[in-house]
Amino acid sequence: MDGMSENQNLEIPQIKPEVNINQNVAQPISTNPRPDNQVQPTPTLNQNPPQPRFFSVKSLTVAGIVILVLFLLLLLPLLYVFQKGKSFYASSQKLMGVAKTQNIPNIKTEIVNTKKSLKSFQTAVKFISWTKIIPFLGGYVKDLDRGLSAAGYGFEAAEITMATAEPYANLLGFGGGTQAEDGTKTTQERIDFFVQAIPSLVPKAGEISDKVGKAKVQLDQINPNRYPVKLGKRNVREPLKKALDLFDQAATFVMQSKPLLEAAPYLLGLDNSRQYLVLFQNDKELRPTGGFMTAYSIMKVAKGKFEPVVSSDIYNLDAKYKSAIPAPEPLIKYIKGPYVLSKNIRLRDMNWSPDFAESMKLFLPEAAKVGIDGVDGVIAVDTQLLVYLLDVIGPIGVPAFGNFSTQIEPKCNCPQVIYELESFADVEGPIVWDPVSGKIVYRPPNSDNRKKIIGPLMNSILANALGQTKEKLPKLFEAGFKSLLEKHVLFYLNDNKAQTGVEAFGIAGKLKSYDGDYLHINDANLGGRKSNMYVTQDVEQDIVVARDGSVEKTIVITYKNPEKQDGWLNSVLPNWVRVYVPKGSQLIAAEGLEEKAEPYEDLDKTVFAGFFKLRPEGVSKVTLKYKLPFKVKGDYKLLVQKQPGTDAPLYTVKLGKQEDESFLKMDKEYRLRI
Repeated sequence: MDGMSENQNLEIPQIKPEVNINQNVAQPISTNPRPDNQVQPTPTLNQNPPQPRFFSVKSLTVAGIVILVLFLLLLLPLLYVFQKGKSFYASSQKLMGVAKTQNIPNIKTEIVNTKKSLKSFQTAVKFISWTKIIPFLGGYVKDLDRGLSAAGYGFEAAEITMATAEPYANLLGFGGGTQAEDGTKTTQERIDFFVQAIPSLVPKAGEISDKVGKAKVQLDQINPNRYPVKLGKRNVREPLKKALDLFDQAATFVMQSKPLLEAAPYLLGLDNSRQYLVLFQNDKELRPTGGFMTAYSIMKVAKGKFEPVVSSDIYNLDAKYKSAIPAPEPLIKYIKGPYVLSKNIRLRDMNWSPDFAESMKLFLPEAAKVGIDGVDGVIAVDTQLLVYLLDVIGPIGVPAFGNFSTQIEPKCNCPQVIYELESFADVEGPIVWDPVSGKIVYRPPNSDNRKKIIGPLMNSILANALGQTKEKLPKLFEAGFKSLLEKHVLFYLNDNKAQTGVEAFGIAGKLKSYDGDYLHINDANLGGRKSNMYVTQDVEQDIVVARDGSVEKTIVITYKNPEKQDGWLNSVLPNWVRVYVPKGSQLIAAEGLEEKAEPYEDLDKTVFAGFFKLRPEGVSKVTLKYKLPFKVKGDYKLLVQKQPGTDAPLYTVKLGKQEDESFLKMDKEYRLRI
């Protein structure tokens, strides 16, 4: 055999490398196909396929440290904040419960306890203050901080208030005062004592106002519309809105109270006695300042004591009055009656301006021509004041006229006192004028002498209220205060400083200037009997803001009269409506008016006006679309002013996805995020 053959038969030993069982060894790829029936050998440890490595020990360690840090920096502090928040809430609830007892020392103690709880809560929140820089979450933490700051200022204001009120607590019907209690003292005697203390209360009112103002600044920065509607099953956005609105109203009242307190010595005749003309406005026959001026009284006030001098019917004044002032066109056109004979305005119709001061500037000089002179101002009241007071006092008797109460009278579905007032004056029907001569051809027996009931009734209510002992005093204050805020009582004073005070407090019936959107809807019943007793009003505002900031608004005013016509109180309502909007607004469309006036300007506002009729068991809708004269950026501001004498119309404001629905009991300012 040659050498090559010999070499082919030699077996060369193979040396296998050592293999670690933890290592994966790449296997060569065979180019020979494996027969289908060939059994694949069981892989050995050396034949495992490679496994991907997702996490190294180092990366897992870092992740664990990060999670631990986040837990320590966020979760633990959040739990701590939550616990302190629960404690603060519990303390606040306890304070509210004690406040209802009206015991000032106990209230003061709980204010101190709640302030301590607040401090602990604020300290806890500091541990998460770093999260303010985190998008989305940071906004809520900022709001929490603002809310707690506002609460701090609020408690400081409450402490000053309690310390100021404590000396007079017992005398005003509250518990725990420093003055000795005399259970026999009447309301008048208690008020006399309090009135003497007013000059010393003015500086304290300034301190309280300052604290509340600082709280308001904090809360005004919170936008409730950025919060979810619900969190689980619990409503979030709506309760927050209501809480902020409630505080805003309270803060406005507190901040405006100082000017009113400064005017109080003049109002109450502490320096010199005052004489006021008290006008009784029948809100069931609605007119621009709150109702038809049906009767009047002269009231003397000296050192806080009110004493009626004389009362009479407004028609008795008009019988002696010779007018030379042209009447507004709607009065002539729709009331007709006396305006057929003369187109000059009557005294009883001189509250035509929606601004009470402007109406009284016209009325007082003319009333002086028929003997109403030497008055220091005018106080207008409507029937709702009587109802609120009688709700507290209970049924009263008026000599020669019977008993009066707020029990519902089925004949009119209204309080019995209202039924008696209307039936006494108008039980046999309306006053009828001759369409040619303008002379009265028929009047009910008592229509020219309403003083027979209104004067004695008002005097009896006043005497009963001032004669009450301390148990009913807080509720009497509440009834009076509510009447003021809801514009059932209006003031016009000759003294400029005193007038400034009542205007600042919002009880002068003044149409305000405002830097933003504005709305005031004013209705006048021009011969519809007492239909306003039953009429309700809903107002919907739909606001559209374009990209350039220009604004178009659509307002829908819905009037409803659900009661049947009775030919006496409820009849067809001829209504003249005026809508006051920002000066320079442009009307785009108007629907639902039988007659439309051309837009005009009044009281530094643009006015859209017109006439329609509302029938018993009927519905009328007035729709106005217009463009505002300015563009808006940032927050959308809107002031809505309520008409005096109205109850609580339902207002709905829509801007994009935002919607606010509430009953308008007093003027309201809206702030909506664009």
